[in-house]
Amino acid sequence: MTGRDRMVLIGVVVLAVLGAAWMLVVSPERKQASSLEGQVAEARAKLASAEGQLSNARAAQQQYATAYAAIVSLGKAVPPSQEVPSLIDQLARASNQKNVEFSSIAASSSGGSAASSSTAVAATTAGFSQMPFTFVFNGSFFDLEHLFQELNRFTLRTSSGGLQVSGRLLTIQSLRLAPLASSGSESGNSGAERLSGTITATAYVLPAGQGLTGAATATSPAGSTTPASATSAPGSPTAPAIARVTP
Repeated sequence: MTGRDRMVLIGVVVLAVLGAAWMLVVSPERKQASSLEGQVAEARAKLASAEGQLSNARAAQQQYATAYAAIVSLGKAVPPSQEVPSLIDQLARASNQKNVEFSSIAASSSGGSAASSSTAVAATTAGFSQMPFTFVFNGSFFDLEHLFQELNRFTLRTSSGGLQVSGRLLTIQSLRLAPLASSGSESGNSGAERLSGTITATAYVLPAGQGLTGAATATSPAGSTTPASATSAPGSPTAPAIARVTP
């Protein structure tokens, strides 16, 4: 065998060894590296998604207390139960602030034409239970006017589209004023004629079985599974037919 043949043979052997090394070592490693790159890209995408969820969760956690307080505030407008004593207390305090006598409250048999205003339509659409009442207040014309405006602003939509709640949601169906016979012992401080104002209005309660905050608590969305309105009833008010109020 000549030297040239030996060189050719050595070259062939080297090429064969390199080919075998490529097939057995380098090619599988490259495939594994490519697979690992795909896994790394997928892990990075999952990490970015998890970081986004974490950011949203932290933002929601910071807003939770405000959102929970807003829901509780809305519960003052439409509570999960009838809460007639609370309604009477709100009316009594409002009338005292306006120098008006809160004379009586009567549970009406029906709401009459309650679905005439946008507020009443929205309340009916939401499935709220209706509680029709008749309220009687005594006072001067201007004092009664101020009181009726105050009652109408118990639940008020702000210019930004939010709700400002200071009392029960009331829709007023009718308002009637009539002269109030003086008792002789009554002496007005301004000589203004005293009137009796009769309001037919409707208050609202959350649908039966629907709690105000569900299972949420003031500190966490997770809480008791017992509905907050388990004792509420969807029917007519349980208030006495006529209640006299002494201011």
